[in-house]
Amino acid sequence: QVQLVESGGGLVQPGGSLRLSCAASGSIFSINFMNWYRQAPGKERELVAVITGSGATSYADSVKGRFTISRDNAKNTMYLQMNTLKPEDTAVYYCNAPHEGRNLWGQGTQVTVSS
Repeated sequence: QVQLVESGGGLVQPGGSLRLSCAASGSIFSINFMNWYRQAPGKERELVAVITGSGATSYADSVKGRFTISRDNAKNTMYLQMNTLKPEDTAVYYCNAPHEGRNLWGQGTQVTVSS
């Protein structure tokens, strides 16, 4: 079974950047949709970005133009480059992938944007 592990979170000042990684324990070549979600304290989990197997991407309006999702199938890894971070981006970020009838989730990585 493929497992997902996020990394790259941390504390950053407003306007700063972080790059999150989602490493899969197996091949992601056959996984079509891969997603980044986030959940802020007291809020519902929200979809941030999506990437398909062909590389097509889509973003939530709140991050469009600031975040970039990508994937490297050779490294079995998905990324989320986050630029111009704002305090409202503070959340736990999760990677997600529907795969072989299961909805795979990582354990999450905390991103805190604060001065």
